[in-house]
Amino acid sequence: MGSLARKPLIVGIGGTIRSNSSTEKALKVALATVEAGGGETRLLGGEFLASLPIYNPQPGGPTPEQQVLIDAVRDADGVIVASPGYHGSISGVVKNALDTLEGLRDDARPYFTGRAVGCVITAEGWQAAGTTLTTLRSIIHALRGWPTPFGAALNANSGSFDAEGACVDPKDAWQLATVGEQVLEFALLKAAR
Repeated sequence: MGSLARKPLIVGIGGTIRSNSSTEKALKVALATVEAGGGETRLLGGEFLASLPIYNPQPGGPTPEQQVLIDAVRDADGVIVASPGYHGSISGVVKNALDTLEGLRDDARPYFTGRAVGCVITAEGWQAAGTTLTTLRSIIHALRGWPTPFGAALNANSGSFDAEGACVDPKDAWQLATVGEQVLEFALLKAAR
């Protein structure tokens, strides 16, 4: 029986290039639930994602920014990915970050293998939220991850969060907490196995 000698590390990837976006706020709420449950978190938000160069599969190795992302996921016991719904799909910066994880292809635990991955979507409209959540879950499967049973889909806008970043709508807060709880629970179960 193995166990983690440390708190489980859950890495949050997401946001938009717009500072203080509703997507990044939603991700922070989910990560706060992980911390409240005893996990450690690391946020790679919109500003970081905007600093990543466009993924290029040509030889030459990752840039320092790409290596930060690759190492963070390599060390993670679980991941939460948050994307806005842009025209029915995930944003370009989030897709670029996920493409960059090709750097984990040859690892002993490639891509998201053995990790639960929570999905958080913010969109201005339910149709975009639903199609974006489906797209993100498909990508996580392709990256060998375990999408959590529940994925949060918020019909969000600038008024969805208060000045401290808390959800205004209790249903949205519940969704984000549920994603955080499920990712942490999977990490703890895997460690106890």
